[in-house]
Amino acid sequence: MTASGSGLDPDISPQNAAIQVDRVATARHLPVSEVRDLVTKYTQGRTLGFLGEPRVNVLTLNIALDQLSAKSGS
Repeated sequence: MTASGSGLDPDISPQNAAIQVDRVATARHLPVSEVRDLVTKYTQGRTLGFLGEPRVNVLTLNIALDQLSAKSGS
């Protein structure tokens, strides 16, 4: 996954993460379903249920993808 356009924000929207799932799965030689599941797992809701927007932390997602790739032998 990639960072935000500015490169400063560690989060992207769940919609932007979903757009990248197929590309990331292909690049990492992982099943699309597993990458999609990780995006869902690392999607955070609004703070206190109403502040801000849902987001995906790119750093934690990439760490999880690295671990999954290592398990898959890629």
